[in-house]
Amino acid sequence: MQFELKTISASGIDAALSKAETYRFLKHPEDAESICRDVLAIEPNHQLALRVLGLSITDQFAGTPSDRYADAENVFQQLTDEYEKLYYSGLLYERRAKAQLQAGRPPHTVTVLLESAMEHYEKAERIRPTGNDDALLRWNRCARLFESRLESDWHREVGIEMGE
Repeated sequence: MQFELKTISASGIDAALSKAETYRFLKHPEDAESICRDVLAIEPNHQLALRVLGLSITDQFAGTPSDRYADAENVFQQLTDEYEKLYYSGLLYERRAKAQLQAGRPPHTVTVLLESAMEHYEKAERIRPTGNDDALLRWNRCARLFESRLESDWHREVGIEMGE
């Protein structure tokens, strides 16, 4: 079946985005994503809608090949503020790494993702707004994630890689 989607009113954007954030908090990211897409249909560059949409997509990561990493990256690249672009790209890498760890992937396979997240957070830190320590908090979380496992868990063992 094919349905023609209904268009929301411009005056309803704020209320709709409030609902989208509530759905995210209630662990219903698909509902939040749908609302954000409705907002972006009438206001394509709405920055809050883009942030919530990108986060809603990352909320759905399960560490599987069907995760929509490219979709989330595309959304975050549409942010106009350079700090936000860097910060949310860091979140993308961090959430991708965490999802893959939760799916049972060995830690050494996600090292590059966590390192990429930390690099983005460091770049965001350098240009962050005064009083905004979000990038530092996220960098510290990644560092603690590295510290939570044995050093050897984060490195591929040569003998195993070569079949020895």
